[in-house]
Amino acid sequence: MDKNRVYVFDTTLRDGEQVPGCQLTTVEKIIVAKKLEALGVDIIEAGFPISSPGDFQSVVEISKAVTEPVICALTRANTTDIDAAAEALRFAKRKRIHTGIGSSDIHIKHKFNSTREQIVERAFAAVKYARKFTDDVEFFAEDAGRADNAFLAQMIEAVIAAGATTVNIPDTNGYCLPDQYGAKIKYLTEHVSNIDKAIISVHCHNDLGLATANTIAGVMNGARQVECTINGIGERAGNTSLEEVAMILKTHHGLGYHTNINSKGIYEISTLVEKMMRMPVQANKAIVGRNAFAHSSGIHQDGVLKHRENYEILNPEDVGINSNAIILTARSGRHALKHHLERLGYKMDKINLDEVYQRFLEMADNKKEINDADLLQLMGDGDSKNYGDKAIKVTLLQVVCGDPLRPMATVKLRINGEDREASAAGNGPVNATINAIHAIIKDDIELDEFSIQAMHGGSEDVSKVNMRVKHNGQSFYGFGYSTDIVNASVHAYVDALNKIY
Repeated sequence: MDKNRVYVFDTTLRDGEQVPGCQLTTVEKIIVAKKLEALGVDIIEAGFPISSPGDFQSVVEISKAVTEPVICALTRANTTDIDAAAEALRFAKRKRIHTGIGSSDIHIKHKFNSTREQIVERAFAAVKYARKFTDDVEFFAEDAGRADNAFLAQMIEAVIAAGATTVNIPDTNGYCLPDQYGAKIKYLTEHVSNIDKAIISVHCHNDLGLATANTIAGVMNGARQVECTINGIGERAGNTSLEEVAMILKTHHGLGYHTNINSKGIYEISTLVEKMMRMPVQANKAIVGRNAFAHSSGIHQDGVLKHRENYEILNPEDVGINSNAIILTARSGRHALKHHLERLGYKMDKINLDEVYQRFLEMADNKKEINDADLLQLMGDGDSKNYGDKAIKVTLLQVVCGDPLRPMATVKLRINGEDREASAAGNGPVNATINAIHAIIKDDIELDEFSIQAMHGGSEDVSKVNMRVKHNGQSFYGFGYSTDIVNASVHAYVDALNKIY
């Protein structure tokens, strides 16, 4: 066995789905599972079969749909749970039962009203029973982060003797500091006599913001399986983030560890999970956040434009993002402004950059972020020449909606001086309007992100709409402002189209 190989155990569909409001249908779970397979995940924890008929069926269907990864089902340490898991996994090409029980004195006394000796007996019996159904059994020692190390070692030795091939040492409540957790894993490697017969797994929660740090500390002290979720979703403050661990191990070559993760698929599955589970990724989230590769400081922008590695330790393309973003704000410098003007086709040898920069700063002081339309206005192109010869302008927008009326929209666009009109229905006024635009444009454009923000608050407020669309594998952003949300949405969409064409 490769001693430096770290196995990735993804629990997005089990622990991640325990977040209120994040529940998925079986079909949605299969879609995510297939993406996890393409990402290179080694083990997919597909659910907790005994918990509900829906969870049971999801494990069954994922077992049918996925070929390469091991499909894992969670149980408590009792025969009823294990029987349900074994039945749900009957179609899995490679199956694992994940059973366990509490290991801290707090859990033993206040959750199980038991003793250490009785808990070890139950753990041993559960693993031994699970081995009747599969040779791949994982045992979790719940709340191991707060467990006494000597007792934990005794428990782990017993379950390995019973047949556990992976032993999970969860920091269930996100309590440990990295040095404490690393020392706990090291203690087990040194004090469990049969530890060579099992893989140590780490499962950390983020209650104190230390899940990723603790996971890496565990790997550095002997763990060879990491349990994590896409975007770090999970109960309370979440779980260890898969993308963070994968990219830490990939970036720090000197550690010597490696995974089977195809990092170029990270951003795609991140956005998929974000949409399906309705859990927005915070803008400054490491690796996949909207601002992870965005630079607004003038000093940073200048450095990145001169040499990417001045301010980026990761290449955005390594995680499936096309490029970094040089965001224009009042803190941006001349180099960033020049970069965007050249991108828009301006010849810098014919422009007084110092004079334009001063006007840019005046505009940026009054607006948080400067987009392409603002730059064109700044350069004197104005709305009439917006985006040059291929301008698309909205000349008519008419929407009918209500109850029981089906939303209908009529849109007229002026494209290169030619008026075109179309009408369409939709599941809402914005969707109907976009469908009408698609009927005019007739191109393969996918709406990838849509957000509405009130500028100040109140029903008469100006709404700001941000949209991201995909065309030929590239992403384009559009922005719109109006007291009418539908109108703002249309102008944001057309703004994105202008950037495409």
